[in-house]
Amino acid sequence: MLPETALAIDPAKVAADIEAAIRRQVLQTLRRRGAVVGLSGGIDSSVVCVLCARALGPDRVLGLFMPERASSDDSLELGRLVAEAAGVQTRLVPIRSILEAAGCYREQAEAVRKVMPDYEDGWGMKLVLPSLLESDRLSVFSVVVRRPDGNDERARLTPEAYLQLVAATNMKQRTRKHTEYFYADRYNYAVAGTPNRLEYDQGFFVKGGDGAADFKPIAHLYKTQVYALAEYLGVPEEIRRRPPTTDTYSLPQTQEEFYFALPYNLMDWCLYGKNHGASSDEVAERTGLTSEQVERVYRDIDAKRRATRYLHLEPLLVEPVEELATHNQP
Repeated sequence: MLPETALAIDPAKVAADIEAAIRRQVLQTLRRRGAVVGLSGGIDSSVVCVLCARALGPDRVLGLFMPERASSDDSLELGRLVAEAAGVQTRLVPIRSILEAAGCYREQAEAVRKVMPDYEDGWGMKLVLPSLLESDRLSVFSVVVRRPDGNDERARLTPEAYLQLVAATNMKQRTRKHTEYFYADRYNYAVAGTPNRLEYDQGFFVKGGDGAADFKPIAHLYKTQVYALAEYLGVPEEIRRRPPTTDTYSLPQTQEEFYFALPYNLMDWCLYGKNHGASSDEVAERTGLTSEQVERVYRDIDAKRRATRYLHLEPLLVEPVEELATHNQP
């Protein structure tokens, strides 16, 4: 049986180790003066912000708020809470006008109309996946639309509509990232990535968007461990109580609905079990799931790893290129 303490951490030691790594990576390896962190009001970016402030000093950390049309008011308020708690400087850089000019919202609306012809731009909308726990399911996304009368309607997306909707939505992450790198270049800072282990392992990020960063200090931590670290670091309780959200579409949406199809605490145990060769029976006994349900999750983990492998790849070369330092050696 998996030990009950398998996901437990010593938060003081973990924080000290990460802070030492941040100082080494930013100041020595990357040779930058500080760090830029995009603040979403979520647990991951909040923890990264506090860790960077502790490691480098709050005067060497810049927190960026980058709201757009679909951003919730809570995200900005919670982001300001953690910035104040960490003592870091911040900038508000709205990106709505950039996304409008790039056609993000127009393309999103056109994609939804492929399966819901009377949809109007500005209605509430989100993407959802069926639950993994009910039965084996195809990973086919549906769009949920909230009509002006308050009623929700769901339609399964065709492959064409899904790809268009995701491509348009990914503009948001890529626009935020080029904003982060503008300020990183301006102040000679490094860009901090905020994925936790679940997101990093399962490809829950946009290539060239939130997947781009100079260092990723919590990518080795399961989500449960990030929450434990947040409590130790004094991340405001309002942020620690908030369910993990995407804050990507205009209707409220959890990460469970959008991608993992399972609550993060159960997903942590399943991913831990998968990574450590635990049987489905062992994980089932620890989580309260059935062995059959755990097997479904195991298959989904493998499927996501295959489908998102390209997100982790460096640009492909025809032949290896020698590093400049090696090439210039006498």
